[in-house]
Amino acid sequence: MDSTPEHSPLQSAVAQDQRLKPTPDYGSLGPSSDVHSGKPLHPQPGRLRSIAAITAGILCALPFIASSTARAAWEQFSEYLTLQGKPQPASPAIMSQHEIERLDRQPAQKQAELLLEPAINHYEGANEQIAARVEHWRRAHLKLTPHLTALITAALNSNDLRVRAAAIEIDLAAMNLAKVPSNVDVFAKEAESQDQSVRNWALWTLGLLGNRGVDSERVTQILIAHLRDSNPESRHWAVEALGLVGTDETIAPLLQVFHDDPSPMVRERAACSLAQSGMLNEQQRRSAIPQLLNFADDPSLDAQTHEWVFHALRDISGQNLPNDSAAWRNWQSSAGGI
Repeated sequence: MDSTPEHSPLQSAVAQDQRLKPTPDYGSLGPSSDVHSGKPLHPQPGRLRSIAAITAGILCALPFIASSTARAAWEQFSEYLTLQGKPQPASPAIMSQHEIERLDRQPAQKQAELLLEPAINHYEGANEQIAARVEHWRRAHLKLTPHLTALITAALNSNDLRVRAAAIEIDLAAMNLAKVPSNVDVFAKEAESQDQSVRNWALWTLGLLGNRGVDSERVTQILIAHLRDSNPESRHWAVEALGLVGTDETIAPLLQVFHDDPSPMVRERAACSLAQSGMLNEQQRRSAIPQLLNFADDPSLDAQTHEWVFHALRDISGQNLPNDSAAWRNWQSSAGGI
């Protein structure tokens, strides 16, 4: 059995609590405050020089645009400046053997950072390399630096569930947490702490463990129990953690929270966990559509919650229909009663 963390989960929870910041708007969420720190981003000097060189090239070309040849060249060049259209690959998205060999010469922290970025960019082989190395990283004591935290957050927002799973694995490794039921015991106890920051972090960590198959049914029941907490912040993080678990059993409680919770923030996060963030797959999300359509016709819900209902329907279905339940029911009927 792997060794236990050098620091207790309680200390880890307090130390990492600054990463737990809810987003203000409907959208996906990662446990990071660094991404939205409010600090200005300054481009590197090399990037500034590159931008200056491109600008200089454009300015130098301007006197010659009058000629038809130069105009054609400019039109061809301008096509590469547009941000619209289909993705244009710069090169095959495959990790080369050279890159893998270079990774072997790097310390564990650097390996995790260098692999998570290509995983986010869907490079073939990146997730496999993470899976092969993550247990070694845990024993090597990764640190949740601002850079690694930002990468984990970006990965949790990926459109690929495998990349989100890689982020969860690295998050657990960085906390030096073995995927064993005894850690569920520890964090279930910490979820009852009077310290709200410790409670929040414990709930989030339970979601991480549950997603990786560690006592998932028990984790789900613990999190469902916390949906009845009097503190909306506790309910919020129970919702986030349920979204991470990603099993069929989490869908009904998330729908109930979306409909019934008195806190707008908690309802919004439940909607997002159903539609966009967390670890539910496409089929699971689509299974929520019939109940969401019932919510769309429910006069007991306020205007903001109705707005979130239609937002969730658009995210799940990929359809850009108006906020009109009849239009959505027509679509559902034409789509075979989804």
